[in-house]
Amino acid sequence: MAESPGTTELERKDRTLTNLYNKRPAWLADAHRKLDEAVFAAYGWPPTLTDPEILERLLALNHERAAKSASAEPS
Repeated sequence: MAESPGTTELERKDRTLTNLYNKRPAWLADAHRKLDEAVFAAYGWPPTLTDPEILERLLALNHERAAKSASAEPS
């Protein structure tokens, strides 16, 4: 990515993913919100799920898929 004219060495060193996520600019928060909405829609889940509810559903889905995979494997 091209640097803006006049960008100092210190400013370039400050451009890290950690700093970006810690500052969480509005455009990044909006992108995450849109991605979350798309994922919820793809799974057919309500957008109001809490983190523990999401993890519970993902674990159940993982167990279902593992069971299907195990039953499809030849003995």
